This record gives sequence, structure tokens and C-alpha cells, in this order.
Amino acid sequence: MIPGSNMKTAISIDDRLLQEADETARLMGLSRSRLFSVAVGDFLKVGDFLKRQREEQMLHRLNEVYANAMQPAEKRLLKGIKARVRRTVKERW
Repeated sequence: MIPGSNMKTAISIDDRLLQEADETARLMGLSRSRLFSVAVGDFLKVGDFLKRQREEQMLHRLNEVYANAMQPAEKRLLKGIKARVRRTVKERW
């Protein structure tokens, strides 16, 4: 599909919802097609927002997990890694 172009589609929708949509479109001065296009666009933006919220919550939980004190084996490993990095940096400088 070419950006900015329109595509016709057919959907099945409850009669009552269609009547409400038509009334809303009329009150807003929009065509039915434009109303549905705006509504779907807004819905997808909300979906993106919700996805970002879930990702942020997951990141927060991961940060909480990793903020807890390290296990003794992890501390020894990290100490060794830091020492090796220091030696490597000193040798190269």
C-alpha cells in the first residue's frame, strides 16, 4: 500500500454501534470512513502506549531484581573481572 493512499474495506459491525458511529460522525462533521480511520488510529496509539507501559514495568521489575545484593559467587566473579580490566588498562597505557 502506498503511504497516504486509501483502501476500501468491508467490515461487519453491530447495527447499534454503526448507528452510534454515524451519529458521532455527523456531530463531528466527519464522514463515517474518516471517523473509523481516526478511531482505529487512536486505538493503535493506545496499544503502543500500553506496550510501552508493560515494557517499562518489566524493566522496573528487572532493575529491582538486580538491585538486590549479589551472591558471594557473583561478588567474587565481579571482583576478578574488575581486576582483570584494571590490569589490561594499565598494560595498554
